[in-house]
Amino acid sequence: MNLIKEHYDRLYENSIQQIRENNYSIDNQIDSVSDKRFGLTLIIRPDTETKNKIQVFLDELKEIDPDQYYYPNSDIHITVMSIISCYDDFDVASISILDYVAIIEKSLADIGKIEINFQGVTASPSAIMLQGFTNTNSLNDLRNNLRTQFKDSGLEQSIDKRYSIQTAHSTVARFRKPISNKEKLLAIVEKYRDYNFGKFKVDGYYLVYNDWYQREKRVKELHKFI
Repeated sequence: MNLIKEHYDRLYENSIQQIRENNYSIDNQIDSVSDKRFGLTLIIRPDTETKNKIQVFLDELKEIDPDQYYYPNSDIHITVMSIISCYDDFDVASISILDYVAIIEKSLADIGKIEINFQGVTASPSAIMLQGFTNTNSLNDLRNNLRTQFKDSGLEQSIDKRYSIQTAHSTVARFRKPISNKEKLLAIVEKYRDYNFGKFKVDGYYLVYNDWYQREKRVKELHKFI
């Protein structure tokens, strides 16, 4: 946990400095009707109580800067593994879903129960995220199983091509317009820096066909693993 916390702390310090210096990134594709990027992802969804606490935080941010992109409860998630990273015109009909399900089931076989605690917030130059901490190494064990199984499968995959995921963070806001009141927005982020949003037990994993932002209207649930 200490290494994960150090990672979140470094990310926060570096990103907040960049935001203060106007070196943050605006995502111009959020509102694009021509965005055709889709992928295949294994995700975890927090429980409703935790998500409702997250919305209290997001509501405070919305009051200061309503033009940014804030995740509704339906879209909040933790990425276990981006199996096929989003790319233009990826069509789920081009793959055998059952083959992917079989590999994920095999990867889950020896994985123990996982509990995730959302404790505090961090940031990137383009987004605000919740800091997720797990009670065991089971999540990373699962990710390593998936890496090994898919590497040897011959199936289409792009695991770790963008970056090697190590944390249980959840992106909850993205910058889609210039920040209108930077100091007030950052003050709210700092207020929630160590806030405990809640702890939940993972009761399932979802294999989804998704757009870049995991928007409910553009996500197709392919399989739930219990």
